[in-house]
Amino acid sequence: MFYACCDESRRNLIKGNPAVNGIDFLEVVDKPSDPNEQRQTTLAVHLINDFQPVDLAALTVVIEGGERIRNIRVTGVSVLAGLPGFPPSSPPGSPPAPPQSRVLLVTVSEAGDFSPYTLRLVQDLQAKQSPPGFDPVLFDPILSAVAFSFKVSCPSDFDCQPVPCIPAKPTEALQVNYLAKDYASFRQLMLDRLALLVPDYQERNVADLGITLLELLAYVADYLSYQQDATATEAYLNTARKRTSVRRHARLVDYFMHDGCNARVWVQVQLAPGAGKVLLQKENQGRKTQFLTRVRDATSPIIFIESAAYEKALAAGPQVFELMQDETLFSEHTEMPFYTWGDTDCCLPAGATSATLAGHFPQLAPGQVLILAENRGPQTGLAGDADPTHRQAVRLTDVSWSTDPLGMQRTPPGPLPAGIVPVVTNIRWHPADALSIVLCLSARHGTQFYDHVSMAWGNIVLADHGLTVQEQQTSALTPDTVPPSTRHRPRIVAGHCQASPEVPIPARFRPQLAVGSLTQAAPYDPQNPPPAATGAMTWSMREPLPVVSLREQKADGLPDQVIFWKPQRDFINSQPTAPDFVVEVETDGVAYLRFGDDVLGSRPAAATVFRATYRVGNGLSGNIGAETLAYLATNDSAITLHPTSIIGIRNPLPARGGVAPETMEEARQKAPSAFRRQERAVTPADYEEISQRIDATIQRTACTFRWTGSWRTAFLTVDRAGGQAVDVPFEQQTRTKLERYRMAGYDLEVEGPQYVSLEMVMEVCVDRNYFASEVKAALLRVFTRAYQPSGQPGLFHPDQFTFGQLVYLSPFYAAAQATPGVLSVQITTFRRQGSFDAGTLTSGKIPLGRLEIARLDNDPNFPDHGVFNLLMKGGR
Repeated sequence: MFYACCDESRRNLIKGNPAVNGIDFLEVVDKPSDPNEQRQTTLAVHLINDFQPVDLAALTVVIEGGERIRNIRVTGVSVLAGLPGFPPSSPPGSPPAPPQSRVLLVTVSEAGDFSPYTLRLVQDLQAKQSPPGFDPVLFDPILSAVAFSFKVSCPSDFDCQPVPCIPAKPTEALQVNYLAKDYASFRQLMLDRLALLVPDYQERNVADLGITLLELLAYVADYLSYQQDATATEAYLNTARKRTSVRRHARLVDYFMHDGCNARVWVQVQLAPGAGKVLLQKENQGRKTQFLTRVRDATSPIIFIESAAYEKALAAGPQVFELMQDETLFSEHTEMPFYTWGDTDCCLPAGATSATLAGHFPQLAPGQVLILAENRGPQTGLAGDADPTHRQAVRLTDVSWSTDPLGMQRTPPGPLPAGIVPVVTNIRWHPADALSIVLCLSARHGTQFYDHVSMAWGNIVLADHGLTVQEQQTSALTPDTVPPSTRHRPRIVAGHCQASPEVPIPARFRPQLAVGSLTQAAPYDPQNPPPAATGAMTWSMREPLPVVSLREQKADGLPDQVIFWKPQRDFINSQPTAPDFVVEVETDGVAYLRFGDDVLGSRPAAATVFRATYRVGNGLSGNIGAETLAYLATNDSAITLHPTSIIGIRNPLPARGGVAPETMEEARQKAPSAFRRQERAVTPADYEEISQRIDATIQRTACTFRWTGSWRTAFLTVDRAGGQAVDVPFEQQTRTKLERYRMAGYDLEVEGPQYVSLEMVMEVCVDRNYFASEVKAALLRVFTRAYQPSGQPGLFHPDQFTFGQLVYLSPFYAAAQATPGVLSVQITTFRRQGSFDAGTLTSGKIPLGRLEIARLDNDPNFPDHGVFNLLMKGGR
């Protein structure tokens, strides 16, 4: 056989033909139970048609081929009549064995080697090329020989089916000048090659068709060469010029290059007296509720979105903020005075977490946010003299009501009327929102008394920067339709007769969203808001994601199931069918969308049309100042038809959180060292560092490994800021946060520190020009665990001490001597409470253990928490 063909047409023509026969295939009989000298010495030649035993006399079988074992002799030829063990038993479902009249058993003198052999049927040894012929049967000249191997049954790691190989004609290596990198050099290179291939060709002028095609190829080569150089440039962090390349390089070392973040702001919606209840919804009729900064030629605080006034206001270029959750507003919450129980010249000190409001506010509830603000100047009583920095947002955790039997702040004063139950409202807010300022409630300046210096402002809603755009007919995506596949992968040839079908290569679909500054926002769950107001303004720069979603629809416009595609930071956790995409923002603000590959993230189908919903507004431009928001834009007819219910929009506090996109140079500086950040707690120092990183209320920790009988346990001793208790909820929360860092085989326990109470007695000599009682009061304001009137923590504040910190005597001497009216100070007792060791007073320090923290609360309710006594001498 001289040809390699892929069908069996000739065999099918011979099958059933009574005048022609041929070889179908050959089997080598190899039974492991036979002696070695008998194995592989019997060949079963399967014929296409039946063969009569009487024709064996005219049949000669020849074995050709071999390298090490040659000239193998045929010792016998017979028609299969009953060879033990042949044919082997077929498994159930296999095709039936062929008739024995079609099988010739050929025995040979010895088994061959591993090289190929050929069995040929001839009439005699002198005419090997002539097939045997019988009257009336003739063997086909093509199918009278078959190639085989004696070792076909030997164990092999490869497929038993041979792969035909058609060798290609070797091509001459092309002489390439690798220094050609631009248009001119490529053009000259092609002219030189053309002169070699077609010596008789001579160009006539530059307009010649051959020259035109050659220059066109030179242009394409120049462009591809530039692409090669650009690819090599983008392949390294230090040389990359595209922001997307720097972002991907940084991600390889687990560094997230952020694209900035939008700002958030607390907004007060002021209701008219008697307006009652107003529901402010996040969205109405598909349009977001918005707050706009001041613009010219806008008078009403309420703007209907579907109006010309709204379009005119947007054309003026205001900063737009959108409501983040639904809120119910009440007119009586616009301004709520504080109640001081009849006292005057009062203030809320720094660190305060509770207050009392004058009046009954039954609609106040935990979870609502109030802004405690100075309403007018304490020196003049004028609203214009109020300090705008004396404002703070707090989230309520408890609201209760009580009565004042004296009714000191009722109008007119006097006993309560019959039937009046609660007249004051007690509020408490989250400890994380503890006042960082001293808030004056009432003041006296000379003979003038000013009440309601500070107020509690309610109807506070949270908004963030950015304007939502929802596309309907037109699209900002370029292109907005997934193109069809126009290319196919090269055919993968597994053999001459087997070729895998062409696989279409999906077209590249990386649309751009040319909308300017795409909003990047940190996640916020309206159903589960942060417990403190400060938590709504605090987040990690790893959290913000682009605010854009895609709505998939068919190109033919037929109704179909609506599928929304959502943005992700990357595809690492995306399932093959997840409708995710990644947004990559370039330096010029243009955002490119990258889709998955059906392995990590789904690949959009061809002819799919996308419509985008996105927000515009990001970065530092959202950090607007206080009192700059002035307008409410909404589609809610219940508000726009009654505009007098809302009399004003304001933001008492400046917006916070707006961050500019990280520059490429910053990423180049930070990314190479990002992988050095420890993300596994292995040593005690790792537990200490990671615990302070995950919780801002932890100022210091100490970790100890102990064997607890079955495994090692990491005992984490926590020192919380402000002396907060290490209670059960805090322990569970901390263990949950540390779970991802804990190593297998180590348990984790969180416990509080070991407090060491101190005892101190100080003798003070007072100047005769000062009252001893006033000097004593001044000293107690310095030697306290609370904050001083100046806002500085007292000397005994819990944050002044930590684990194993030596308590020195000298700072106490210095603070006492600096107090006005103090002539001299003598500390006579300085020791651990309950101890009689006088060595600490002599040495001037008290040593503490590794897990011990000093404590001196001087609280008469808890005398075991430390005692501080002052013995005053002299003075007036």
